[in-house]
Amino acid sequence: MAQTKTPTAETPTLVVEGVGKRFGDRQAVRDVSFEVARGELLAIIGPNGAGKTTLLSIIGDIRRPDGGTVRQLGPKADKRIGWVPQQTAVYSKLTVAQNLRLFARLEKVDDLDATVQRMLEQTALTERADDELGSLSGGNRQRVNIAVGMLADPPVLLLDEPSGALDPRQRQRLWNFITGLTQRGTSVVFATHDISEAERHADRVLVLADGELLFDGTPARLHSESGAAEGEDMEQAFVAFLRAQGH
Repeated sequence: MAQTKTPTAETPTLVVEGVGKRFGDRQAVRDVSFEVARGELLAIIGPNGAGKTTLLSIIGDIRRPDGGTVRQLGPKADKRIGWVPQQTAVYSKLTVAQNLRLFARLEKVDDLDATVQRMLEQTALTERADDELGSLSGGNRQRVNIAVGMLADPPVLLLDEPSGALDPRQRQRLWNFITGLTQRGTSVVFATHDISEAERHADRVLVLADGELLFDGTPARLHSESGAAEGEDMEQAFVAFLRAQGH
């Protein structure tokens, strides 16, 4: 199990205030506000259609909100937020290194060769640098996908269902890697359907339902406030919480 950290009281790296988004008649995100501390690992959980991916895409400046603001604070506030979508955005016919070089050029990094080498080392993929991406395991492909999101050394990294297609061993390696990023100071916000994964790894969880933020706190607090029966696990507690909130 990955060890969680206690977020510091320093200035947050990310502030989301009153964000909303509508698609036609559907309100996908409703007046959502929260902050993320430096090095914090924050999970966004909720049922299908809750607005998790929409919220991440707004924070990552992929979609514009209808209202509200997203602000970065701190010494890296001028850097773009890293975005890793659920579907990998890398090229299977290129090698690992070629993928990183291509996206590093698009990010206009200062020292392309040094940046690519740094990301190969950080992702422990140096020995696979010349392998075609299509030949890698799902876990290694996802690590390359995250490396692409980290090329510009963003202070905040957004992950949409980062371990959804991975087997248990691949998931553990991936979470060890993600935890390492937070220990170096990167704030990571991830959306997941896996409630037990959020419980194991997140410092804090946000619960969304119908685009509304229903809860912001630690996994332990969510379990205790859920109304679940004694002995029920986190997934059962999550369902009990939603039921108590009328969802």
